[in-house]
Amino acid sequence: MAVTKELFGTTKNGESIYRYFISNSKGMQAGVINYGAILVNLMVPDKDGNIADVVLGYDKLEDYYENGSFFGATIGPNANRIGGAKFEIDGQSYQLDVNDGPNNLHSHKDLGYHKMVWDVVEGEDFVTFTLKDEDGYMGFPGNKTISVTYTVTEDNELKLHYVGDSDKKTIMNLTNHTYFNLAGHDAGSILGHKLQLLCSGYTPVVMGAIPTGEIAAVAGTPFDFLAGKKIGDEIEADEEQLKLVQGYDHNWVIDDADGTLKEFATVTEETTGRVMKVFTDLPGVQFYAGNCINDTVGKGGVTYTKRTGFCLETQFYPDTANKPQFPSAVFGPDRKYETVTVYQFV
Repeated sequence: MAVTKELFGTTKNGESIYRYFISNSKGMQAGVINYGAILVNLMVPDKDGNIADVVLGYDKLEDYYENGSFFGATIGPNANRIGGAKFEIDGQSYQLDVNDGPNNLHSHKDLGYHKMVWDVVEGEDFVTFTLKDEDGYMGFPGNKTISVTYTVTEDNELKLHYVGDSDKKTIMNLTNHTYFNLAGHDAGSILGHKLQLLCSGYTPVVMGAIPTGEIAAVAGTPFDFLAGKKIGDEIEADEEQLKLVQGYDHNWVIDDADGTLKEFATVTEETTGRVMKVFTDLPGVQFYAGNCINDTVGKGGVTYTKRTGFCLETQFYPDTANKPQFPSAVFGPDRKYETVTVYQFV
């Protein structure tokens, strides 16, 4: 186990950004940077021992200044959408940035955690990124301290451990927005990947991708991945929910979620034999099939296009701030935010 680092670039303000490589003895290596606490690289062996980078991203820091698809980013303080770009806590209303139609998406596209420089602590097999977020920043209440720790284990796990404290009640719902392609970041379409989701329900949406508030059964719909199927099998089905967001871009409700770490997803890429299992203690996951990746030049000069990467973003449900029937993402002095997600390659 080892952590090494190299200079990745310098910000416009002259701050040094480093890429930290976290490696195990089996050929797995994660590359993370202290700009946006972003996962830039994830090197994983295939069935024959050949190692490839299985996440989409960029070679240069400057490309992450825009990063319209949020490649590899730590999203916060709130991931996903909040309807009407506002919410209330204890009768107090909070206005957020209106940046996705009339709604708020990923807190703020320019000021969010994915565009901030984080403090760093290195360990033997981990890197911890930490930042402080002031009361009212981006419209969210509370003076907050946030950390995310990336660990690579000998079991070929990439473990993400989030911790947050706030001196006021606030919304905390962080996620990682990595796009995976288990054939390699440069391998093209992900529609042939087989996905199993242990999720019997999902949250349907209206125009703008805001949940209706109901939990619908996946049975008999293109959203049923309980037994596993290829991502592309039904993504073009004549289904209103798919048409609203150009494919899969919905929150699935994880079966038997009780706050403990549970396996909820398995992704298989048959040509390389790579299999990724995903675990979380959170109640939901946004499965996004990369429907809106605009042609962009990524690592190694490769052009990423529509559906060349997929995301499994663990989370509290979208718009939970305005849906009291959904699991609460309100945290503060009496409720610490702490959650774990694990991506394991077997």
